[in-house]
Amino acid sequence: MPLRPQAIALLSALAVLGGLALFAAGCSSKGDEPRGRLVFFFRSTGGYDIRAPGTGREPAQTMTDVLPWDAAPVWSPDGTRIAFYADRVFNLPNRDDNVDIYVMDADGSNLRRLTSDPAPDAFPVWSPDSTSIAFYSEANDEGDGEVYVMDADGSNVRRLTSTTGLDFPYEWSADGSRLLFGSNRNGNFDVYEMDADGRNKDRLTGDDKDDFAATRSPDGSRIAYQSGDRGDMDIFLMDANGDNKVNMTLSPLDDTRPVWAADSRRLAFISERDGNPEIYIMDTVLSYLTRVTLVARPDNQVTWSPGGVQLAFISSRDFNQVLYLTNVDGGAQNRLTHDDDAWDSFPAWSPDGTQIAFSSHRDGRRDVYVIDTDGSGLVRLTNDSRDGGEVAAIR
Repeated sequence: MPLRPQAIALLSALAVLGGLALFAAGCSSKGDEPRGRLVFFFRSTGGYDIRAPGTGREPAQTMTDVLPWDAAPVWSPDGTRIAFYADRVFNLPNRDDNVDIYVMDADGSNLRRLTSDPAPDAFPVWSPDSTSIAFYSEANDEGDGEVYVMDADGSNVRRLTSTTGLDFPYEWSADGSRLLFGSNRNGNFDVYEMDADGRNKDRLTGDDKDDFAATRSPDGSRIAYQSGDRGDMDIFLMDANGDNKVNMTLSPLDDTRPVWAADSRRLAFISERDGNPEIYIMDTVLSYLTRVTLVARPDNQVTWSPGGVQLAFISSRDFNQVLYLTNVDGGAQNRLTHDDDAWDSFPAWSPDGTQIAFSSHRDGRRDVYVIDTDGSGLVRLTNDSRDGGEVAAIR
C-alpha cells in the first residue's frame, strides 16, 4: 500500500531533520483535500509551497501522482548501518509494493526488511544508542498516521501515539529518554515531546500557525523550528520545555529547515529572502547572519558535518541537482558528484565525518550511494535493476 497523500506531504517536514528535502514535480491540480489539512507542494527548482485548503487561496493540489523516489538514507549513530524506506525492493522474499522500512550495513550488504504489515511505514529515526528506530506508520485500525518504535532488527514493535490525524517523529533526545514529534491532533501542526515509551506527552507549541522541522540543539537546551504560513515562514527558537519562543529571522519571505551545528550555537538554514533559496548560517547567541551561497539557482538540503566545520548541500547551479561541500569559514564550494545526468538528494554524513550517503537518480535509476568527502570512493549501495534481475531496487 502506498503512503497517503497527506503522509507524502509530510516528507517536507521530516526531511529537514538533516537539512534535507524531497523535490518532485507533476502534482495534479485538484481541490479535494480535506478542509483543515496543511498541504505541502514541492517545486522542481527547490523549496516547497504550503497551502491550506478551504481558505480562499489558490486551489489545493494533491500528491496522489507523486511517490518517494527512495528514502533519505539515515546512518545509525554507531556508523554501522543505514536505514531507509522504499515501496519496492526486489531481492527480498515476499516482496510487494508496500512502503516499508529497510536497513543495510554501511557497505550495502546484509539488506533486510524491518516492517511487513500491510500499511505504509516510513520516516525512520535512529535512537542515540543505535538499538531502536522510531518511525511513522498507518498500521492501525483507524488508518491514522502514528508514531511507532521498534528494535533495530525489526522486533518488539510498539505504538507510541493514538490520535485522529497525523503524528510523525522528529528526533530522540541525546539520552534516548524522550522523542520530539509533530502532530496536527489539535488542528494546526505543532511540536510535541513524549517519553520514549509514549507516556507524558507535552505540547511545546500551540499558536495559530503551523510549526514544523523541530530539531533539538546537541546540548539539549533549545529547540529550533520553522513556523508561519506559506511565503512567510520563519525560524524560531524555544527552550527545551517550550518556553521563551523567539523569532530569529523576521524575514518577509521563507526561512526554513533549521539544522544545528555541533556547538549548539550555530544554525544553518535555507532562506528565500533574496528571491532564490540559498544557505545561511546564524549565530544564535549574537543573532549574526552569514550568507554561505550566492548563485542564480537554488541551493538546498543543507547538513552539517559532525565536527561543525563543513556543510554538505544539494545545488541546482549546474542545471541538474548535485552534491556540494564547503567549509563554513569560507573558501571554495566543491562539487563532489559529477554525473551531469544525475539528480542527487538527501545528503547524510557518516558519524565519523568521512563519508556522505545520498540518494541519486543516474542512468534512469535511483539508488543510495556513499562518497568520500574528497569526492573519491563513490559506491552504489543499492541496485535498481531494470533487466528483471534479482537485485535490490528502490523505486
